[in-house]
Amino acid sequence: MSDPIAATPAAVTPVAVTRRRRNGLPVPREASGPLPRRVLTSPWTWVLIAMTALYAACLWFQYDMISRPTPVQGGEVPGINWSAFREAAGLAAPTLAFWVVLYVLLDRFRPQRPILWWLALGWGGAVSTAASIVINTWAAEQLKITGNGDPTQGARAAVFVAPFVEEATKASILFLVAIAVRYRLVSTISAVVLGGLSGAGFAFTENIIYYGRAIVYSSVEIGVGDPEQAINQLVLMRGVLLAFGHPLFTSMTAIGVVVALRSRSLLVRVLAPVTGYLTAALLHMYFNFFASVSSSGFPPVTMMLMTYPLVLAFVLWVVRQLLAEGRRIDARLGDYVRLGWLPQADAEVFGRHRSRWWAALVGLSHGWRTFVATLRLQRAMTELAYLRDAQVRGTVDATGDLRARELIDRVRQLRPDAISDPRGMKLHLPKIQWPWRRRRRVQQGWAPPRDMQPVGSGYAPPSAVGSPQYSPVDPRWGPPS
Repeated sequence: MSDPIAATPAAVTPVAVTRRRRNGLPVPREASGPLPRRVLTSPWTWVLIAMTALYAACLWFQYDMISRPTPVQGGEVPGINWSAFREAAGLAAPTLAFWVVLYVLLDRFRPQRPILWWLALGWGGAVSTAASIVINTWAAEQLKITGNGDPTQGARAAVFVAPFVEEATKASILFLVAIAVRYRLVSTISAVVLGGLSGAGFAFTENIIYYGRAIVYSSVEIGVGDPEQAINQLVLMRGVLLAFGHPLFTSMTAIGVVVALRSRSLLVRVLAPVTGYLTAALLHMYFNFFASVSSSGFPPVTMMLMTYPLVLAFVLWVVRQLLAEGRRIDARLGDYVRLGWLPQADAEVFGRHRSRWWAALVGLSHGWRTFVATLRLQRAMTELAYLRDAQVRGTVDATGDLRARELIDRVRQLRPDAISDPRGMKLHLPKIQWPWRRRRRVQQGWAPPRDMQPVGSGYAPPSAVGSPQYSPVDPRWGPPS
């Protein structure tokens, strides 16, 4: 291993910038200047604005499409009105909130930029759904699917077309992120989080369409029975019992993408994403098949017996990956410890979730400045560990040593203000003087102890020989002669 600190500093020349970009490493930027100027000159600002505008346009396109009446044999099916749309969005929001909170908490070792979370979530909820609804509608027409608005009439398209289309559109954001900022996709957990958020966004928009159609359909058809019961049954099935579907499927493709990014083999880089995508599509096909043939409104027992163990196995695998990421950070920081550039405690502290959380809490109790410095220190340490891991795997060349030196310099700057080793530390909480305790002390009164009475009030100092608790020493005592 080369010594990043002892390396000769290299100027930020065009050649150095090109080498960094080839390795996917970030290029140093000017960090000084007014905040508005830095925000306006940041490329992420314009990416955020452009993608948000694209998401809004896609959502408006879908609303315009589903709000129009659909012509069928013998009449037409009314579109989703604004009242049904709002009610459906309220029914679908809790499921989305659950997935967002879960994935944000899961992405803790090296959290992605919040803008990447938003890009993945919005892509799945707007772009992917808009593309899927157009392609699926066209495929259904090519398959000669007709019917009076009955979803079961489109079973063939839902089983043989929709899985491949939807998994491709949802996972496309992963490929875009890997192309643009592959340095950010450093672990399986990072890819699973982005893929899961894309799937959760897709499921949110899809649930709104399903719930809205059910609300409108039950309001115009008498034969559906109790409309509220039918809608609640649909929400229970799609929002609770089968809510894991889209996030789980997209995670399969995400695993394939990150395996490709962490490998030097060209064959693995091609086959891994394709294998992950086909696995996601086949699981989606199996899922849609049982959902289409179910007539009770609930998933069949066979589907539940085969799907729930798969979900449980995936959850256990994610937990195992979290533990493995901690061991990887510990091992890679240990390389810098052996060189003498980091203390031994860094490898032990920053490789454990418990230590990182406790350091953040202790830092928060010491003030906002300490808290921010602690989070930045953890991010720098984690990036340093994954950079070293990429160098060991051969996906980053010697150019990474310059980035490692920058990170170690940043660690040295942050360490005086941050909580680097929280072991044995306690929260620095302010002491609260409760009003009722103060009143009780005043009511009971207070008197000084007897041995603290002032001179002139009968006070006598203790004897010079001995103490008030023990007998005086016999002055005739001595060692035996």
